[in-house]
Amino acid sequence: MIFGKAQISAFVGGLCDYGIMVLCVELMHLSVRNAIVVGGLVGAVINFSINKYWTYQSRKPSLTSQLIKFYIVVAGSILLKSNGTVFLTALLHLDYKITRIIVDLIVSICFNFMLQKYWVFKTSPITESIDQMTETPIKQETIKSSTRELQEI
Repeated sequence: MIFGKAQISAFVGGLCDYGIMVLCVELMHLSVRNAIVVGGLVGAVINFSINKYWTYQSRKPSLTSQLIKFYIVVAGSILLKSNGTVFLTALLHLDYKITRIIVDLIVSICFNFMLQKYWVFKTSPITESIDQMTETPIKQETIKSSTRELQEI
């Protein structure tokens, strides 16, 4: 279920990323590498928002912690996509739009999904236990009973 949601999120973010990349290359005459950076940053904002609130429904760890980790993943992803696209385009003599899709599929599943699931949005069992303990109200009766038992010892 999470894998499917993550792929939908990646697809939506990727469509925006890809569209912006093509616009930047074709209309603004940016290099493919720079266009991938611009598109990747916009796609990352969309992808993070969908993943945080829909795919992983992640409330813990903190937003700041998740953003820092996500930024690191995005930087690596953009580096892989931009260099991979330029490399495959030169190697295979294909249009950058085709090689970008090939590179995106590989990076999306092998790099982005794995790091987001197991690092960016992951909460450890210890964190979850602590969160549950701090959110559960302690009843006064339990405290009084425990205090009496201690006094009897």
